[in-house]
Amino acid sequence: MKKRLVILTGARMSAESGIATFRDSGGLWDKYPVEQVATPEAFRANPELVLEFYNVRRRELLNTKPNAGHYSLAELEKDFEVDIITQNIDNLHEQAGSTRVIHLHGELMKSRSTGNELDVFDIDPEKPDLHIGDKCGKGFQLRPHIVWFGEMVPMMAEAEAIVRKADIFVIIGTSMNVYPAAGLLHDVKANVPVYLIDPKDVSTNRRDIHHIKKGASEGVEELKILIK
Repeated sequence: MKKRLVILTGARMSAESGIATFRDSGGLWDKYPVEQVATPEAFRANPELVLEFYNVRRRELLNTKPNAGHYSLAELEKDFEVDIITQNIDNLHEQAGSTRVIHLHGELMKSRSTGNELDVFDIDPEKPDLHIGDKCGKGFQLRPHIVWFGEMVPMMAEAEAIVRKADIFVIIGTSMNVYPAAGLLHDVKANVPVYLIDPKDVSTNRRDIHHIKKGASEGVEELKILIK
């Protein structure tokens, strides 16, 4: 029976593909204050700005490919039962071939109704932009399918349940500063090995974490050797 490998990924997972991080120095939050583009209040105040912010991100994503780290994680499905829980809104894990991916903070290539958050729609890559006046079948304006600051994280309970079943838990490329996602570490059972892949020091409350101080692509290759 395959061991269950649960992997939490953050912005530095996709940074090697050229996607700008939000929190690192020089990241997107330095250029676009959170309050202007990533809150329900921002969307009510200036929906055109918010829609265009994500339109630009979406166009960038359509010209971006998975990196070696994404492909390596997908390959792990040959030997493990792999669940990826990502804080990233890109679809690079899926592009690389990973089959079980939970997006905690939403998905850039999807839209949803402002009338019902359960009405979610795929965005056509040939027509990637959302505009004022784009409505669902029930007549409600469409918005990016993104969990904004101040909103509930609908996939959190499912993510917590998956983490509690992990035989191995891996953290890749996240600052562990964003809650509730950072709290998933507390759901890991005692005696379950925990690996952290990040070239930077990451503050956690656990001392038993094996820290692989490398970028995502190199780090996953080392991880493969360690968990054989």
